[in-house]
Amino acid sequence: MRSTRTLLLALVCALSLPAARPAALRAQGEKKLDITGKWSFTVESPAGTGTPTVTFTQKGDTISGRYSSQALGEHDFTGTLKAGKIEFGFPAESGGQQFIMSFSGTVDGPDSMKGALDFSGLATGAFAGKRQKP
Repeated sequence: MRSTRTLLLALVCALSLPAARPAALRAQGEKKLDITGKWSFTVESPAGTGTPTVTFTQKGDTISGRYSSQALGEHDFTGTLKAGKIEFGFPAESGGQQFIMSFSGTVDGPDSMKGALDFSGLATGAFAGKRQKP
């Protein structure tokens, strides 16, 4: 009877360790993405292609910053970065038409991101960003 209990206890321990250990290692090994800094974007839409500069500041899951382009000028924005998914936007105007320019996508690592644009439902597009080297 004692050997059965010992065997059962050893089996329970063996089965529970592999599941617990990777979770603990993941918790220690995962680093939160920090996109703070200056980024070069490529933006493609029905209106054309642009190469704005986007400067991000990140505090936890909250991002803010400045969007700078020849087509739309300078705009401050706010947004979020959670689990590698980024969202931000700002009000803009072009040709007398006002709209909200919304970005949503994924951060593919510390130095690249990509996703979709929405111009208040008037048009859509795509963007890609690369972190500028200091």
